[in-house]
Amino acid sequence: MTARSSARGYAWTLLALLVLAQICYPLTGGVTRARLTVATVVLGYLLSVGHARGHPGATALVAVATGGGFAIEALGVATGFPFGSYDYSGQLGPKLAGVPLIIPLAWTWMAWPAWLAATRLTGGSTGRWRWPGRIALATVGLAAWDLFLDPQMVAEGHWVWRDATPALPGLPGIPISNYLGWLLFAVLMMTALRPLAGPTVATTDAGDHPMYALYLWTYGSSVLAHAVFLDLPASAVWGAVGMAVVAVPLAVTLLRARRTHDRDTGSPRSPVDVAA
Repeated sequence: MTARSSARGYAWTLLALLVLAQICYPLTGGVTRARLTVATVVLGYLLSVGHARGHPGATALVAVATGGGFAIEALGVATGFPFGSYDYSGQLGPKLAGVPLIIPLAWTWMAWPAWLAATRLTGGSTGRWRWPGRIALATVGLAAWDLFLDPQMVAEGHWVWRDATPALPGLPGIPISNYLGWLLFAVLMMTALRPLAGPTVATTDAGDHPMYALYLWTYGSSVLAHAVFLDLPASAVWGAVGMAVVAVPLAVTLLRARRTHDRDTGSPRSPVDVAA
């Protein structure tokens, strides 16, 4: 088995565990649910960083997303900039400078699939707008996730806002400044990732499919969970619209590529392939 195929097997295995943990999430409550939240973030972090090890840019990802994520959260807790004034509860484990240690891991978990999804979608573009377009898509792909994340975590009491006005319609308890802060940090993160990581993050290949699956699973499962299991219909709508900017074109692109491959190779698809 090659190192690349071994890395793909590792990624698919961790993705399966993450999916299982998230399926169990709405079936639990209290301390068990909080611990499952922590476990899910750790699994997502190991999945993304483990996959990124196939790229020389893995160190840059950890530096920018994990290190930068901690720095921006510590700044936010201490000063209220750029997200607004908020405090973390003690439900998410040990804290440093008021920030639970798993929070920077969450930034990293979703930053990598968002970057790869944007890279796949802009892979055929040329000219001076390719990199700005890629950075913009990756920024939206990451920041829109918070339209699911913050309402869910606030509902669970993992953090609380001191002043939650003005808020998006249907999403009380979370100021609009929070989402603007996510956009600001996401664009800084994605802008820094390319020069720090080098040219290897400028392309994608078949080995990146676990990350596409992670992004699409996060989108679809979040819509379903918020709409049906968590009694958060407004965030289901906001998140569905926000993440669709990247998730829907990504799904269409992958489906078209699959159909083109099947047509060119003349390979009939099994019922399992059709269902997938």
